Amino acid sequence: MKHCDAFIIGGSAGSLDVLLKVLPSLDLLLSFPIIIVLHRKPGTDNVLTGLLSSKTKLPVKEVEEKEKINRSTIYIAPSDYHLLIENNKTFSLDASEKVNFSRPSIDVIFQSAAEVYGEDLVCLLLSGSNNDGIEGLKKVKENGGMAIIQNPLSAAVSYMPAQAALHVNIDEVLEIEDIADYINQLSK
Repeated sequence: MKHCDAFIIGGSAGSLDVLLKVLPSLDLLLSFPIIIVLHRKPGTDNVLTGLLSSKTKLPVKEVEEKEKINRSTIYIAPSDYHLLIENNKTFSLDASEKVNFSRPSIDVIFQSAAEVYGEDLVCLLLSGSNNDGIEGLKKVKENGGMAIIQNPLSAAVSYMPAQAALHVNIDEVLEIEDIADYINQLSK
């Protein structure tokens, strides 16, 4: 099994249901952080953090500027900011133009993380309805990391993972019920 220093999940329409099924089965002593970037409407509420926290005993928190990235923690990108990872393994928030009509953009986090984590990065693209994530997965692959997608046939909205499968050399195609086990195996 591959060594993993960061596991990043990107998703849009239909992804929340997947996360709600995956989180309860995650090991509590993960050897890496899980960073989640979901397309969502701008707002200051913490409904998403609370909802995801209710499904796992792992700490779940919305990212703060310059926050140090810790293992065994689930981080959620705040709405209306691009999420970047700095070379010193801290987060950076950016309010620049939307990418693929989205902020946060999955491409932005995948590309940023690929430069920092290289071959120790694993990225998973879930259900969604636009092209966000494809360019980011290409960068992940260029830097030696792993690109994984949810099986488009099981995605509520298949467009995003299906497009990734067409344009990127994908390492794994996972069914929803296999995602948690895959993450846990990476941590062993």
